[in-house]
Amino acid sequence: MSKIKRLIQSYGRYISVPWRGDAAAAQRVIFCVYKETEERSLRAKVDEFEIATHEAGHTWVNFDLTDTFAIWIASQRYAKSYFQKPHLLSTLLPKYLAYIVDTFDVFLQKNGNDSDTVVAITGVSSLFGFLKVKEVVDKLAPMVKGRLLVFFPGSYESNNYRLLDGYDGWNYLAVPITADKED
Repeated sequence: MSKIKRLIQSYGRYISVPWRGDAAAAQRVIFCVYKETEERSLRAKVDEFEIATHEAGHTWVNFDLTDTFAIWIASQRYAKSYFQKPHLLSTLLPKYLAYIVDTFDVFLQKNGNDSDTVVAITGVSSLFGFLKVKEVVDKLAPMVKGRLLVFFPGSYESNNYRLLDGYDGWNYLAVPITADKED
């Protein structure tokens, strides 16, 4: 059985457990961790995560971060200058985070956001080099009333997450779901 199939099964078992209504925002975050080389395979099977969510009696919405940087930077007044001098981008990146938060808020208002909804986030690898996933999750998690599911291409060991195995990593309170062990 493929690792993505095992990840779907592990997620299905976890999401079908009754949810506590009094959990803090950080406790409602779920990270589905998989190897970055399996990104295409996971993307092809996101629908199976949705099916598992529906089978557990919850609703599902998916927010994709993949194109957010391109859309945001193209909307900047001096976009061409940033392409010519990319080192200047660092002063602008806090506005990118604000753009993601605003876009996510509009998405939630349009698609529903109740205490029985799983809000999945795909495309977090597109944040690499621009923002830390932790910063984004810290901003988005309190906005979600149900569960925030982050598809995370990287690794998880001893409460330490590493995006694309490229950064030193960080500790986070989220519930990790991995495919490392076969049941």
